Amino acid sequence: MKRIASFEVNHDKLKPGMYTSRVDGDITTYDIRMVYPNAGTYINPAAGHTFEHLFATFARNSAWADKVIYCGPMGCQTGFYFLVRDMQPADAIMLVQQTMDFVAAYEGEIPGASRVECGNCKLHDLAGAKALAASMIPVLRGWTEENLVYEK
Repeated sequence: MKRIASFEVNHDKLKPGMYTSRVDGDITTYDIRMVYPNAGTYINPAAGHTFEHLFATFARNSAWADKVIYCGPMGCQTGFYFLVRDMQPADAIMLVQQTMDFVAAYEGEIPGASRVECGNCKLHDLAGAKALAASMIPVLRGWTEENLVYEK
């Protein structure tokens, strides 16, 4: 089988940030890397689950809502994939920055976390999600389109 693009990235050089993973026509997949790969610290599943709910809710209610396709966790528990359609890279960066601010400051009920709305409603950690987002705010401060390229 052909090797997929994400396995071509040198994970020993990856550091937290936001990267263009791939572009498929009008759809761009961003790699939002939140912890260093293979470093022994991974995203706690409950915190990641809550982060996903908050990220998706905020992004799908933003000015770019019609361009947002998906936000979901990586199986390796080091980040999230964010897929958008026909969105300028600078706008995607801004939306991710705004989303981190939103999640880090969020108070209240977790959107979509009831039994009828969520397939694992007991696996949530708001404090963990907030800490995860807060850790990304300084990382993404000043992030530009030039920073979206993986280090070779």
